[in-house]
Amino acid sequence: MAGLAGVLLLQGSQAQAVPIINDPNGFDGIPWGATLSDDDRFVSIEDTGRFQTYERKDHAPMLGPTPVDSLRLTAFQHKFGRVTVRYSGQAAHDAILAYLQSQYGPLDRTPGQIAVGPVKVYAWHGFQTEVTLRFESNLDRGIIFIESALLRERWGEDVPSTVF
Repeated sequence: MAGLAGVLLLQGSQAQAVPIINDPNGFDGIPWGATLSDDDRFVSIEDTGRFQTYERKDHAPMLGPTPVDSLRLTAFQHKFGRVTVRYSGQAAHDAILAYLQSQYGPLDRTPGQIAVGPVKVYAWHGFQTEVTLRFESNLDRGIIFIESALLRERWGEDVPSTVF
């Protein structure tokens, strides 16, 4: 299933992945591998045994300054390893893309490296963190995965769905 999800995620136009300038080794000040159940800012919304999913309970979902449809944090065997962000609208996409570039580094704007077409995929890779954004312009919706590069390798085939 993870293989199929990866193929679907990468389907469409993809810009070349760029290196993360300052790898945060986590998200929003939370290091990869942290135990989210110990943090009172989050509420558990699903626990499948191997995977636990959380949402923030203290404010509406936002990525940087931009409101989003959902922002979920996933732990594998109680170790924080992924953030999944879903959003809609071109204006949100433009703001989120600018925010991600400010956090992880500028995209390569060399001709031939810019994603074109109805499905755009952008990626940043660091030693501890990987970020992938997929935006379907014909449907005006996007999804972002911010993941621990090391923990993701251990997830195997049971990884929760990674596509719309």
